[in-house]
Amino acid sequence: MMTKTIKALSEMEGRVYVHLADAETGERFLWQAEQEGFTFTDGARPTERHYSEIMAVNHDRTINYVGFAGHMAYGSADRIGNETLIRVDFKAYMR
Repeated sequence: MMTKTIKALSEMEGRVYVHLADAETGERFLWQAEQEGFTFTDGARPTERHYSEIMAVNHDRTINYVGFAGHMAYGSADRIGNETLIRVDFKAYMR
């Protein structure tokens, strides 16, 4: 059985984009990321910032916003650079 952690997402082979459908899900993601030792790429704690509908989970235990291009990629791309794009609905993942 797969462990339901953000760390497990960061260890997947590919570029992980997490969909956060609502405020409750977004806040839970940020809280959990912080509990697991994740930071934003600039070192800020996750709960010091707001969530965005789509966020990236990186292999180095950081998270970041994806911006306009990332939102477009989430909707239509199979790859980000040389990595496979992995889409995760965080609410469904945590069930």
